[in-house]
Amino acid sequence: MSDAAPSDRSLQILNTVLLVLAGCVVMVPTLWMVASSFKQSFEVTAYPPTIIFTPTLDNYVALSETTPFLHYAFNSMIVTMASTALGLILGAPAAFVASWTRITWPAIVTLVARMAPGTLFLLPWYVMFRQVDMIGSYWSLILTHAVITMPIVIWVLIPFFDNIPRSVYEAAQVDGCSPARVFWRIALPLVTAGLAVSAILAFVFSWNYFLFALVLSNSDTKTLIAASFNFIGEGSTNWGALMAAATLIALPPLILAVIVQRWLISGLTLGAVKG
Repeated sequence: MSDAAPSDRSLQILNTVLLVLAGCVVMVPTLWMVASSFKQSFEVTAYPPTIIFTPTLDNYVALSETTPFLHYAFNSMIVTMASTALGLILGAPAAFVASWTRITWPAIVTLVARMAPGTLFLLPWYVMFRQVDMIGSYWSLILTHAVITMPIVIWVLIPFFDNIPRSVYEAAQVDGCSPARVFWRIALPLVTAGLAVSAILAFVFSWNYFLFALVLSNSDTKTLIAASFNFIGEGSTNWGALMAAATLIALPPLILAVIVQRWLISGLTLGAVKG
């Protein structure tokens, strides 16, 4: 017992140190970004770095005066929420069918499409949307972002559907339920935690995606993540305004994660346990 106690204490200390290091790796760049948004632009790239400085709101004022920031935020919200909803509408039935039939190759195909570089799809999409005069429309962005959200929804929900005992499905079929009715009335209410997790992850991935919004949008439909590119020039870069934009862009996913972290962690844990 005397040997075990120091060993357990050492392991606890080691775990604490590793967690602190991991937290620093994750949080230090974020804190540096937020602090830089309150610096003058020349102080952001100063060497050695400016640790003590006089905070200023000039970057946020410049952001609101030089760009239609609220309009870009509105565009981002439309594209992100619509692509998340579309991913759930298409992905949830696909995950249920993959779990019901135990045939996973269609889900693997969607995962491969998600893992492929975005540039692989960008040129065909651009040509296709240009032919039907949809470049710069919300639908072009929503449909392309659904390629990001749908695989996430499918692969998050498959373990949740797998955790439902087959006897539940069989009892519903004995009562005369069709597969579609089993999905809507039985399976879907039992995976609400999985729906919440997949919706949150799909929202974050769609909100932060840059490439499609940069090429397929115009001045009316440009999203926040694409609009931030305006602060990077060939000769100079407004680092202060860029850091302010990055801070505001990061706020919605961070706020969402803080609000739903309890459900997110419990949902991911539940989905990882195979029944």
